[in-house]
Amino acid sequence: MDFLLPNALLMGVSSAATQIEGGEVNSNWNDWYRQGRITDGTDPATANDHWLRWQEDTELLAQMGMQVYRLGIEWARLCPREGEVDETAVAQYRQELLLLREKGIRPLLTIHHFSNPMWFEKKGGWTRRENLKDYMALVELAVDRFGDLVSDYITINEPNVYATNSYCFGMWPPGEKNVGRTLQVMENMATCHIRAYQLIHEKRRKMGYTDTMVGAANHLRVFAPKNGKNPWHRLCAGLSEALFQGILLKAMIRGEFAFPLRNFDHIPKGEYSDFHGLNYYSRSTVDSIGDGVRENCPKNDLGWEIYPQGLEECAAMLYRQLPRPIWVTENGTCDNTDRFRCRYLYEHLKVLSRSELPFARYYHWCFCDNFEWVEGNSAKFGLVSVDPQTGVRTVKKSGRFFSEIIRRGGVDRELYEQYVADEEFEVR
Repeated sequence: MDFLLPNALLMGVSSAATQIEGGEVNSNWNDWYRQGRITDGTDPATANDHWLRWQEDTELLAQMGMQVYRLGIEWARLCPREGEVDETAVAQYRQELLLLREKGIRPLLTIHHFSNPMWFEKKGGWTRRENLKDYMALVELAVDRFGDLVSDYITINEPNVYATNSYCFGMWPPGEKNVGRTLQVMENMATCHIRAYQLIHEKRRKMGYTDTMVGAANHLRVFAPKNGKNPWHRLCAGLSEALFQGILLKAMIRGEFAFPLRNFDHIPKGEYSDFHGLNYYSRSTVDSIGDGVRENCPKNDLGWEIYPQGLEECAAMLYRQLPRPIWVTENGTCDNTDRFRCRYLYEHLKVLSRSELPFARYYHWCFCDNFEWVEGNSAKFGLVSVDPQTGVRTVKKSGRFFSEIIRRGGVDRELYEQYVADEEFEVR
């Protein structure tokens, strides 16, 4: 064998409601499209039409051998108006969760994944402390209605990415460029993660369940100096890491709110994670505060560096904060023609399999090519392609490879020669 997966590792794929479901829900992303702010002009109201084809997609997940599946709920669908709940949407999510369980696929439910209803957005969204009760009401709704079907929860997906893209760089809705608001959003999301962690455990304990697992999906990357011998570059790498992820991580995981974040809710220091959700994609190489990409290195179709070892480096960063199981809640690459995704999978899973860290789950991003936020449908991360006219799903070569890895529990020489040997990353 080239490598064997850890015996207890569960394998599956991730998705997000806004990126796959479709539908004219009144969310910030549907509104962003109506403003003409999606790069390729594609519409989240179409996405993958998963809301209409969820049974077909669940069958395909089972056929591909998925053991776990990360899915999300669409806040704007469940709560189309403030204080209201759409019981039809609740019922369909329950049907989907029931079918997943019938197929032997364990669901991991994401409560917030970048998408807000417009009624929440118009109130100031995550920038205002008085609005946090709305998110907590969503958490309560999720556990009340789905708590008998779901034991594993992601409270918030990538709060650092949401805060910086939406309020610092202005690339995502609402398109602001305000550092102060960026910090407010980080504070509020960290506070809500901890309060949600406590609430989910409390409610499921009252239901009689003892198997509850709650965490956040943290987007982490390696920050490296462009010139390792240059003190300024090293300082910039450290400051970029702290400002983008390090300070926020301590607040969310341990309740340690360090400057410039404020602990306005007086949350005590503690342990607020049952597992570490890790979304890992790339390494940033910097010579100033911010982001950057190394020259002459393997890159994907969005120009991100492909750096497999970073998966372990970021997992170690989390484990140093708090010793908990590592769940890779997202890991994947933009490969629009599926010409190097098998090698990407091979290289990253090899790093995972040879690590001494407690990797317990791996969710590949993503199941189907989908609506990739501001990139629209132009950036393809999926193991399954979706015909834009007919919606027909076709498992790609990389999807067949992933299924074989699950079936065989690793990669042997035959599998390597069949799927990986002829693939190379593009160095540029």
